[in-house]
Amino acid sequence: MRFDILTIFPGMLEGPFSESILRRARERGLLDIRVHDLRRWAASPHYRVDDVPYGGGAGMVFKPEPIFAAVEELAGQLPRPWVVLLSPQGRRLDQALARELLGRERLLLICGRYEGVDERVREHLVNEEISIGDFVLSGGELAAAVIVDAVGRLVPGVLGDPSSAEQDSFSDGLLDHPHYTRPAVFRGWTVPDTLLSGHHAIIEAWRQKEAVRATRRKRPDLLNTTKHG
Repeated sequence: MRFDILTIFPGMLEGPFSESILRRARERGLLDIRVHDLRRWAASPHYRVDDVPYGGGAGMVFKPEPIFAAVEELAGQLPRPWVVLLSPQGRRLDQALARELLGRERLLLICGRYEGVDERVREHLVNEEISIGDFVLSGGELAAAVIVDAVGRLVPGVLGDPSSAEQDSFSDGLLDHPHYTRPAVFRGWTVPDTLLSGHHAIIEAWRQKEAVRATRRKRPDLLNTTKHG
């Protein structure tokens, strides 16, 4: 799967994509992640990408020209991308949306910044706006990294054990069940006997019950949208 990220601060994304699972997936050719500097499409000599808003007000707004030029050039490369604007006004990212985005062969992520982008970018260029939560970041770079990680780990082969993604929190509308590892006793705290029993059906039932319990305690709102009462 291919990700193109359009930003004025490409250095912010060097770390997240050069470590751990994403790095290995890139090395194996499972993920193609390309970070592009928006200023490359801005007019010389100043390569300006923003300007003051019409009507006055604080802050700066991304100009339409470099964004349109960048997206139109990148979209000329096959496969054609699904163009996403990272914005606090967008659809909130969740596991269902991550799986939906997995169905796109290629994502082009535009990192907003300052007071946002010229409205004509929203109206005539992007396919979808996405937010990672009801809060404001300084820019869309961190949100882009979150989307790449959330979607990328769902690509077949990226995770060593495919069942890991299937068992993650939110995969079935519930939070994840508790996990334990060695030692069986730590400072007097013990691992539940069920997990030591070796009976897989009983263990699975325990995990399901604990997932519902954790969801009811921490995120009861999720139970309203799932079949797990």
